[in-house]
Amino acid sequence: MPSAAELAWLIPVLPLAGACITGLGLISFNRTVNRLRKPVAWLLISCVGAAAVLSYAVLAEQLAGAGPTEVLFNWASAGNFNLQMGFRVDALGAVMLSLVTTIAVLVMVYSDGYMAHDKGYVRFFTYLALFSSSMLGLVISPNLLEIYVFWELVGMCSYLLVGFWYDRDGAANAAQKAFVVNRVGDFGLLLGILGLFWATGSFGFEEIGSRLQEAVAGGSLPNAAAILLCLLVFMGPMAKSAQFPLHVWLPDAMEGPTPISALIHAATMVAAGVFLVARLQPVYEPFPAVQATIAVVGTITLVLGASIALTQMDLKKGLAYSTVSQLGYMMLAMGCGAPVAGMFHLVTHAFFKAMLFLGSGSVIHAMEEVVGHEPVLAQDMRLMGGLRKYMPITSTTFLIGCVAIAGIPPLAGFWSKDEILGVAFGSFPLLWVAGFITAGMTAFYMFRLYFLTFEGEFRGGDKALQAQLLAAAGKPPGDGDGHGHASHPHESGWQMAMPLAVLAVPSVLVGLLGTPWNSRFGNLLDPQEAAEVAEHFSWSEFLPLAGASVAISVAGISVAVLAYALHKLDLATAVAARFPALNAFLANKWYLDAINDKLFVQGSRKLAKSVLEVDSKVVDGVVNLTGLVTLGSGEGLKYFETGRAQFYALIVFGGVIALVVLFGSLG
Repeated sequence: MPSAAELAWLIPVLPLAGACITGLGLISFNRTVNRLRKPVAWLLISCVGAAAVLSYAVLAEQLAGAGPTEVLFNWASAGNFNLQMGFRVDALGAVMLSLVTTIAVLVMVYSDGYMAHDKGYVRFFTYLALFSSSMLGLVISPNLLEIYVFWELVGMCSYLLVGFWYDRDGAANAAQKAFVVNRVGDFGLLLGILGLFWATGSFGFEEIGSRLQEAVAGGSLPNAAAILLCLLVFMGPMAKSAQFPLHVWLPDAMEGPTPISALIHAATMVAAGVFLVARLQPVYEPFPAVQATIAVVGTITLVLGASIALTQMDLKKGLAYSTVSQLGYMMLAMGCGAPVAGMFHLVTHAFFKAMLFLGSGSVIHAMEEVVGHEPVLAQDMRLMGGLRKYMPITSTTFLIGCVAIAGIPPLAGFWSKDEILGVAFGSFPLLWVAGFITAGMTAFYMFRLYFLTFEGEFRGGDKALQAQLLAAAGKPPGDGDGHGHASHPHESGWQMAMPLAVLAVPSVLVGLLGTPWNSRFGNLLDPQEAAEVAEHFSWSEFLPLAGASVAISVAGISVAVLAYALHKLDLATAVAARFPALNAFLANKWYLDAINDKLFVQGSRKLAKSVLEVDSKVVDGVVNLTGLVTLGSGEGLKYFETGRAQFYALIVFGGVIALVVLFGSLG
C-alpha cells in the first residue's frame, strides 16, 4: 500500500477536479448548476476536505520521522537537457499542506453562510476550490519552474476573487491593481529564475544553491551577478507577500468578499511569498547582502503596515495593514537566517488572522442588516460599537485574536513573534528596535479595532453620521438609507460562527508547539537547529527580551483602553492636532498610492498620449504623404497617355537628349 506522501499528488488534484466539474457545468448548463447551490458547495467542500485528510496523513508521517519524498518524471527533453516535473513532500511542505487545507475548509463552510444570498454563489465556490488547488500545487512543487506555473495560477485566482463583484467599480479597480502590481514582481521572479538556470543549469532548490556557490567561488560568475539574480527572484515574494514598495495592492484587495480576504491573508497568496523565501534559503544563505536586504525590506514593511493601521477606520483595511505588518515580521526572520521562526509565525498568524477576518465578515454581515449593503457604512467602525452584547461569539473570538496578535502569553502570537525578535536582536539590533516598537503599535491598533467595534454604545442608527460618511466618500445621501431591515445587529448563523470557534483553539494553543526550550515545530522543520537552540537556551537571556516584549504590548493595550474604552485620553487632541503633518502622512498611507498614481498611472498616460501623437502625426503622416504622392503623380502622368505614336517618339527622343547631356556634363 502506498504511503500518504506517495499519494500527495492527489492533494491539489482533488480540489482541481471539483472545480473543473462545476466550472464545466457552469459553462454548459448554467441555470441548472446555479440552482444546485448546496450540492455544489458540499461537493467542493468534500474535495478540499479529502485533500485536508490526506495532508494530515502526510504530516503524521513527517512527525513520525519519515524522510522527504520526491517523485519526478521527464516532462521535456532536448539532447542532454531534461526538464523534470513531479511533486515533493518534506516537513516544510507537510506543514503548509495541512495549514492551507484546514483554513480553506473552514473558509468554505463559512462562505456557505456569508454568500448564501449571492447570485454568484456557485461561481464563488468554484473559484475557492481552484484557488486552494493552485496554492497546494505550489507547495508540493519540486523546482522553481513548476512553482512559477502554480504561482501564476494563484495570481489568476486572486484576480478572479478580488474582482468577484466585478459590477462594482471598487472591486474591478482593486483586481486590476492586484494584477498589475503582482506582474511587476512576477516579471522579476521570471528573470531571476531564467538567470539562475543560465548560471547553474538547474531549477532545483538545493542544486541552484550549491552550483551558484561553486560558480562564484570558481570565478565563472561575479558575486554581484549572483546577488542580483537572488534579488530578482525575491521580487516575486515581495509582490505576493505585500512587501514594501509592492504592498499597495493588498489593502485594496478588501473589495472582494470577506471569506476571500481571510483566505488570501491567512494561508494562500501572501503565504506563498514567505514559503518561497523559506524554500530558497539554500540559495540565499551564502550571500549576506541578500539576507540583509530581505531583513531591511521586512522591517520597513512591518513599520509601514503598523503605522498606517493606527489611523484606519475601515475594519477590513485595518486588518489588512495588520497583515502587511505581520508579513514584514516573517520576512525579517527570513533575512536573519531563521526560516523556522518565520514559518512558525506564518502558521500562528494564519489561524488568528483567519479568525479575525472571518470575525470582521460576521460583523459586516450583521451591520448590513442595519445600514444596508453599502461598504462605506457597513465596514466603518464609527458606525459600530456595542456589538458585544448582540454578537457574543464573534466578539469573544475577535478578542482572542487581538490578544494573540498583540503578543500576550501564552497565546500563539507571543511565542512566534518573540522568537523573531530574539533572532533579530542577535543579528540586526537596529532592526530589532523597529520590530520591538512595532509590537507596541500592533497591540494598540488591534485593541483600538476591538473597542471601536464591540464596546460602548451602538452607533449604527445615527442617520446624520451615515450621511456624513457617505458625503465624505462621494456617495449619494440615499445609498445607505432604506436598505437595512433591523434596528440592531444579530449574531451570525452556525456556518459562520462554527469556523470562528474552531480557529480560536489553535489561536490559543498552537504557539505552545514552539517554546524555545522544547520546540516541537523546530524539531519537525530543522531538528539540528532546534537541538542547538534548546541546548543554548538560557532563562536569563529569554526573560528580559520576552518581558520587554510583553511590557510594550501591555503599554499599547493600556493606551487603547484609556483612549477608546475609558475615554480618558483624547488622541485626536494629544497627537493628531499636535502633529497634523504626521497624522496626514499616516492617514494618506505614506502617500505611496499618490506617488504611484503620479509616477506610473499618470506617467504611463502621458507616455501613451505621446506615442499616440507620434502615431497620428508621424506614422499616419508618412502613410498619408505616400498616398498623396501616388495620387498626385498618377494625376500628372495621365496627361502623357495620349495614344499618339508621334508624341511617344518625341518623349523618347527628349529622354535620349537628356541622357546625352547628363553623361556629357559628368564626363
